[in-house]
Amino acid sequence: MRSCSLCIILSLAVAVYCVPVSQVTEQDEHDAESYLKRFFNLTEEKGPTGRRGVSAVSSKLSEMQRFFGLQIAGTLDDDTMTMMKKPRCGVPDTNIASFSTFGKNLKWEKNSLTYRIVNYTPDMSAPEVDDSVEKALQVWAKVTPLRFTRIDNGTADIMISFVPQEHGDSYPFDGPGVFLAHAFPPGPGTGGDVHFDEDESFTFSSNTGYILFLVAAHEFGHSLGLSHSYDPGALMYPWYSYNNPDTFVLPRDDVNGIQSLYGPNPDTDGDIDKPEPPTTPDACDSTLVLDAVATLRGEMLFFKDSFFWRSYPQSNTPQQTLITNFWPEAPTHIDAAYESQQSDRVLLFKGRRVWAFSGYDLVRGYPKSISSFGLPKRVKKINAALYDVESAKTLFFVGSSYYSYDEAKKTMDQGFPKRVDQTFSGLTGEVTAAFQYRSYTYIYSGPYMFEYSLSTGRLFRLLNNNYFLRCSNF
Repeated sequence: MRSCSLCIILSLAVAVYCVPVSQVTEQDEHDAESYLKRFFNLTEEKGPTGRRGVSAVSSKLSEMQRFFGLQIAGTLDDDTMTMMKKPRCGVPDTNIASFSTFGKNLKWEKNSLTYRIVNYTPDMSAPEVDDSVEKALQVWAKVTPLRFTRIDNGTADIMISFVPQEHGDSYPFDGPGVFLAHAFPPGPGTGGDVHFDEDESFTFSSNTGYILFLVAAHEFGHSLGLSHSYDPGALMYPWYSYNNPDTFVLPRDDVNGIQSLYGPNPDTDGDIDKPEPPTTPDACDSTLVLDAVATLRGEMLFFKDSFFWRSYPQSNTPQQTLITNFWPEAPTHIDAAYESQQSDRVLLFKGRRVWAFSGYDLVRGYPKSISSFGLPKRVKKINAALYDVESAKTLFFVGSSYYSYDEAKKTMDQGFPKRVDQTFSGLTGEVTAAFQYRSYTYIYSGPYMFEYSLSTGRLFRLLNNNYFLRCSNF
C-alpha cells in the first residue's frame, strides 16, 4: 500500500477445492513472481547470473503465505498457487496486520466531509443508488465523529462516479467479473474519490449481483484512510462477500481501524444499547466452542458463527473464510454438519432444517425438515452429526441421546435413541461437534475433544479442541 496511491477493490472471492498441481512450471514461476511484485513489493534486484535472488522470492512467498493463513513454506506449493489464481483486489498486501491504514497519517484533517454522485448506473434506480451511498457512508459515521453532506454541484471531498474500462485516471477497469471499483485515499485532487466499474452488475439488495451498499462501504473505508485487513470477517478484507444490508453491523476490526484515525463517535460512545461489533472467531482462543466439524473430500471443516476453517492434509495452517463465500445459500451459526460419502454431499443443520450441498450448489429440494431423516417431530435441533465410514451409518446427537441413521436404506435404525454415555464412556457433557479421522472418532464437548474407537467405545485420549484446528498467530 505504501507504494500505491490507488486502492482497487473487491473481486468475488471464488472458493475452490484444493486441486493438486503435478509440478511447478516455468509459467507458474513467472506468474508467481509477477504476483509477488505487484502485491508484495518483490524488488527487481538480481544476482550475478541475472536471475532474481531465490531468497528474495522465498521471503515474499512466506510473507504472502502468512498473510493468507497458508502453510509458511517459502516455496510455491499447491495452496499458494491456488490463492494466486483467485480473483482479488489490486491493492498490495504488504501491511501484515489486522486493520491497516495508508501510513504517514493519511487522513482527513476535518470531520465534516462532502460527497457528490456525479452520475448513475442503469442497473439501479437513482433513489436506490442514493440510498446505498448514504447508508454506506453512515456505516463509518456511526462509529466516528465524521459527518457527510451531499452536494449536487461543484467539487466534493468524495466524488462518486460509474465509469467503464479506461476512464482517465491511468487505472482502467477490466470489464465484468474482476475489479468492481477503486478509491483514492484522503487528499487533494482525486483524493477520496470513488469509481465503480460500470461493466459490473450492481444491485440494491439481491445477492444475484454485487450489492452496491457493500462495495461502496468498503470503498469509503479507503476514501477515509483505511487499507486492507487480513481479517476475513472485516469489511476491509480484500474480497467481496455477501452480507444482508438490512442487518449489517461494522465488524470490530474495522471499528478499531477507523477509530485509530478519527476516534469514536462522541454521540454514541458508551451507549450500552448500540449493537456490539461482530468479531471474527479466533482459532487461538482456548475457550472456543465449535458449532460443528465435518470432512469434505479429505479436508477438515471447522464451523463457528458465520465462518469456517478449511484444513488441508498437506497444510498445517487452516484457512478461514465466510461460510457464504463457499456456499452462498448456506445458513450461518449452524448446529451440526457431516459429509455423506454415499451421495458425495455435505449436509448442514440449523434448527429444524437441513441443507445439502453438492460441490458449491444447493441440492434441489433443500432445505428440508430434519424429520425427513425419520427423526421424531419433537426433535427441534441436532447438536452434532457423525458419519461412520465402517458401518455407513450417521449418528445424530440430540441432548444426552443419539440416533442412528442408515445412509443406504435412508431409514432410522431400530432401538434408538440411546444414551450417549452408554456408548461413549466418560462423556457426560453435551456433544457439540463430531467427526471421524483415520478410523478414530472424535467427539467435542465444549472446548474439549474425546478420541474414541467407535466399534468398542473405548476412550483413548482427552484433547483440546485445537488439536486439529491449529492456532496460527501472525
